[in-house]
Amino acid sequence: MSDNLVKVEKRGDVAVVTFDRGGSLNAFNQALIIELTKVARSFHDDLETRAVVLTGRADAFSAGIDLKERSTRDDDASSDLELREVYYRGVKLCQAWEDMPQITVAAIEGMAVGAGVALPLALDWRVMSRDAFLYVPEVKIGINLQWGALPRLVSMVGSARAKRICILCERMSPEHALDWGLVDELADAGHAVDVATDLAQKAASMPPVATRMIKEGVNAISGALHKVSAYADADQSALSSASRDAKAASASFVKSGAS
Repeated sequence: MSDNLVKVEKRGDVAVVTFDRGGSLNAFNQALIIELTKVARSFHDDLETRAVVLTGRADAFSAGIDLKERSTRDDDASSDLELREVYYRGVKLCQAWEDMPQITVAAIEGMAVGAGVALPLALDWRVMSRDAFLYVPEVKIGINLQWGALPRLVSMVGSARAKRICILCERMSPEHALDWGLVDELADAGHAVDVATDLAQKAASMPPVATRMIKEGVNAISGALHKVSAYADADQSALSSASRDAKAASASFVKSGAS
């Protein structure tokens, strides 16, 4: 990939995809979103790879959207249509990963914040290190949870817990996330990729046609209404971001150290 933000390592019929911006706590900028989407789509017609592990940096899976880039992107867009496309890139990223025919496993070290939670929700399984945390602070900065994450979250934890996660913006420990069904396995610090790869290899050892059929069937059943319920979440994000409440909340969030 041109920007060298994403690395793909093949381990037999399992691929390990690592994204690393080299700083900014691995926050998502537009270049990273585009590159990760291209990588996901490259697996769609891959009949050799049977499982894929996705991981970020050792100190941070991702701190979410790069707020510095986000603060200027509205002014950088040449048209409203271009700006709308920018807002929908995260939606397309998560959809590209969810639509992959391979079994997908996220390996989370350090922190997973906002968009750094939304992307793993689009994968089949999640492994989290015991010193990591999940954090969904969108409401604290005055915007909605987008990238198609809200219906996926509700499907996993139920409506009451989804409201608590999103509205109260509480940091979730690994044990909490496991108990609520947001993650599937815990790993010792520094070993999330090892545990995720083990899961991926077990899945890869199963008969591939039946495995893909089950994945497609489960996704079709559990996500039947996901697109209906989240089709406009990027438009809602653009609208809410422009509100005075959101601008004040975002400034306060940044000033407080994003805590």
